[in-house]
Amino acid sequence: MTIAEDVDNLTTNDIAGMGALLRQGATTPEALLEAYLDRIARHDGAVHSFLTVDADNARQAARGAGEELRAGHDRGPFHGIPFALKDNVDTAGLRTTGHSRQDLERVPTKDATLVRYLRDAGGVLVGKTATFEYAIGGPSWDLPFPPALNPWNTNHLPGGSSSGSGAAVGARFVPAAVGTDTGGSVRWPASMCGVTGLKPTYGLVSRTGVVPNTYSLDHCGPITASARDNAIMLGAMAGPDPVDPSSSGRKAEDYVAGLSGDIRGLRVGVVRNWYAEEADPEITEATDEAVRVLAGLGATIEQIDLGDLQPYLDCKTLISTAELYAVHEKNMKAHPEWFSKKLRERVLGGALMRAEDYVHAMQWRTELARKLLAPFARFDILATAGWLGLPVLATEEGSDFFKRLRLITMPFSLSGNPAIVVPSGFSKSGLPMSFQLAGKPFDEATVLRCADAYQRVTDWHRRVPTLA
Repeated sequence: MTIAEDVDNLTTNDIAGMGALLRQGATTPEALLEAYLDRIARHDGAVHSFLTVDADNARQAARGAGEELRAGHDRGPFHGIPFALKDNVDTAGLRTTGHSRQDLERVPTKDATLVRYLRDAGGVLVGKTATFEYAIGGPSWDLPFPPALNPWNTNHLPGGSSSGSGAAVGARFVPAAVGTDTGGSVRWPASMCGVTGLKPTYGLVSRTGVVPNTYSLDHCGPITASARDNAIMLGAMAGPDPVDPSSSGRKAEDYVAGLSGDIRGLRVGVVRNWYAEEADPEITEATDEAVRVLAGLGATIEQIDLGDLQPYLDCKTLISTAELYAVHEKNMKAHPEWFSKKLRERVLGGALMRAEDYVHAMQWRTELARKLLAPFARFDILATAGWLGLPVLATEEGSDFFKRLRLITMPFSLSGNPAIVVPSGFSKSGLPMSFQLAGKPFDEATVLRCADAYQRVTDWHRRVPTLA
């Protein structure tokens, strides 16, 4: 076996498996980090998932984690695990650019709260990943950094806006990465890159130190290969934050403890009308098959119609347009040339919105959220497709996805309840597909249990792309 093959075998393990090796002394945090750094050095030149690799500080953190573990100080299942951050999450002493030319030299003095939590859990920060400019303006080719590409086929895009985080985990450059999700931006790249991405309940994970997109809709969530790894990472990054006014104040749970593999009697409502007619036929088939797998595991399945997707999309667009402009108004007026063409197109409409338009949109959101949450009186889980299309070509024309695809992730962003995307197969062209599971507010445990049960009898999440 070559050194590269040995490295790749180590980096394609899951977080639980790495943790076992670390505690058995079969490897060390230092060796684990070097394996990932080697894989990044060999392959990320084709994927562009990282904007910044902070190798020196990562090595120092890995040495500290190793010394603690060898001394018997175990911080928990995330101890010694490498991770990456979307580059709109602040890191003390390490630049946070938002993938924008105007913040190329911005170096925060404090870590975002979620970063502090992940470091306190023993995590080893590897670096910062590509995004759309300020998590909305992209993918763009008129910025200092190239867009991230899909590790399964670099002629295609990896989704967005947490594009680099999805691509980095999909390529196994890191076992875990943080993304942000306003309308689907954790779940979309996870879908496109063949990995698992969770949008937690609104307020469960702090947003202090995260560059805002839409204040009232922004979430932060984990992207990992599997639901079990998601559970480990969520347990490390969730928690109360008195500085964040949207924080729920809830402490993180032991989300791994509930992963029994048993979903007998779980009540699943399938929102098939959201995908059956509009999705790529291969996605429809794969989603229907995933539902059959859940039924085979003992879940009770019933189809449910929640009306058309469009009202959810329109409502979210109104809210985001107003709030995006509020975030970027000052710089947009002073230096519009600092922004990419795509960001200008998506933000400037907010200058025309009236206060009453925004207020009516927020009232509409409440009505839609009530409609979406009502079925949870009967169901434990709502299931639907993870995305309606396959990864698109990495071209200017291909990147105009908003004009072609409706975002099936968006309803759960409006309602704020937890939703996860789970790999469900590959198209005939070899591109990843996924389905989506949503649960009651703060019932991440059930969502993760259902996703984990599915992954115990399927292997889509274990497949790794062949990188040139």
